Amino acid sequence: MKNWKKYAFASASVVALAAGLAACGNLSGNSKKAADSASGEKTVIKMYQIGDKPDNLDELLENANKIIGEKVGAKLDIQYLGWGDYDKKMSVITSSGENYDIAFASNYVVNAQKGAYADLTDLYKKEGAELYKALDPAYIKGNSINGKIYAVPVAANVASSQNFAFNGTLLAKYGIDISGVTSYETLEPVLKQIKEKAPDVVPFAVTKNFIPSDNFDYPVPNGLPFVIDLEGDTTKIVNRYEVPRFKEHLKTLHKFYEAGYIPKDVATSDTSFDLQQDTWFVREETVGPADYGNSLLSRVANKDIQIKPITNFIKKNQTTQVANFVISNNSKNKEKSMEVLNLLNTNPELLNGLVYGPEGKNWEKFQVKKTVLKSLMATKETLTWVDGTLVTTGSFTSTKTLQTNKSKILRNNWQKLKNLQLLDSSLTLTM
Repeated sequence: MKNWKKYAFASASVVALAAGLAACGNLSGNSKKAADSASGEKTVIKMYQIGDKPDNLDELLENANKIIGEKVGAKLDIQYLGWGDYDKKMSVITSSGENYDIAFASNYVVNAQKGAYADLTDLYKKEGAELYKALDPAYIKGNSINGKIYAVPVAANVASSQNFAFNGTLLAKYGIDISGVTSYETLEPVLKQIKEKAPDVVPFAVTKNFIPSDNFDYPVPNGLPFVIDLEGDTTKIVNRYEVPRFKEHLKTLHKFYEAGYIPKDVATSDTSFDLQQDTWFVREETVGPADYGNSLLSRVANKDIQIKPITNFIKKNQTTQVANFVISNNSKNKEKSMEVLNLLNTNPELLNGLVYGPEGKNWEKFQVKKTVLKSLMATKETLTWVDGTLVTTGSFTSTKTLQTNKSKILRNNWQKLKNLQLLDSSLTLTM
């Protein structure tokens, strides 16, 4: 779920997942809660978050911790690790046995099997009960490993498809027709056109970690080649490099490279192609029901973005694991941390404050048929897709989202979602 959502999932968003403790939770008994309250001490919950630190993080946390402190006598401390460094640094942190509490999951399945993450199965019965009831069962099934669950998934798009996302400004300017684009192979003619008409534009914006999309489900992170071929035998795990059509994709991408359609430094490049700029022509994005077709992408880009699906729309284990939070097995505050995550995902006031910033400064409410968040400003684009915003904001929505509700997109996509079933996730891969 991820390229453009690196810039923002639901608007000019946030990077601060944060947390709190369930108002009704009683972690260590009434006597300890009373003692904490009397002493004024607050349990500090240390969280590692992926992304760039928001400019106004101190203000966001100050406001959030007022709610957290009032509810359960806790305080959240968020530490940010950059996009390019996150997996590497979290690997070092995990290997060192550092005592942290919550983190954005890195290589979820592998690290859970290694014992790096706490088993949350029992915590979901008490401290996380409210969140558990709100989750689509697919999230629980898709994140279960040998009958246990180690993740608090961000609930957004439980089903999705991979899409080519075209820069609408350039499509209109150069009169390029994309109606025939359905695959990497059929993408080639339009890349040739943009290369000839706008030589300074990157035809296909990809970076070093790009992996061609196909109708695969990944039971482990896609850095490993093990997949369930959704067009073949879905009871087996196969090597994607042995699937004929995937081999063809690789050959096609090599042709793109030789023709100059993708960056020459793609093997080492971490270049971030800003959605709002016209430096790129097409990119690959994940789209699900909660994205309202191309509406959300267009909103974030502040211009028209046209999408063309290249994979089927389906519930996949990979989708349910795209944004997970975990509790360290070394944490001394496991129950408290679970209440933090429970409150974050069930308390609109807390989450909106972290995602959109202070009311009246970054946004304001106005009444129509429902409450709408009207953006006033943003100190830095961040990510609601790692914070669970789509579910927990409740009656809050964006102006664009409200307008989109007038169309059939939302109704049709959610109907598709309702009819889908998650694949059997009992297949496990022993590393």
